[in-house]
Amino acid sequence: MLERRSPSSHDDLVDHLVRSTALPRGEAARVVLDVLAYFDETTEEFVRRRHRELQAGGAQNPEIFERIAAELPYRAVAPPELSLRQLRRIVYG
Repeated sequence: MLERRSPSSHDDLVDHLVRSTALPRGEAARVVLDVLAYFDETTEEFVRRRHRELQAGGAQNPEIFERIAAELPYRAVAPPELSLRQLRRIVYG
């Protein structure tokens, strides 16, 4: 019996992952959804999350804000360049 699935706009990507990796279809679909959720973060959510992660790793604010500023241009859709002051305002309001 054929498995029935609802069509998804990401079926072609899931199919590609199944063909090019050892991932079963269900796991490949979960990976696609996880990656999409990761890149769905707003700039503000990304800055806050990275600040928490780096702070939890023992980094201090001057280093944290420099690192976040360096990471931002490499996001899937690069946000406008933010000053260190703007980054601080996102975290602390």
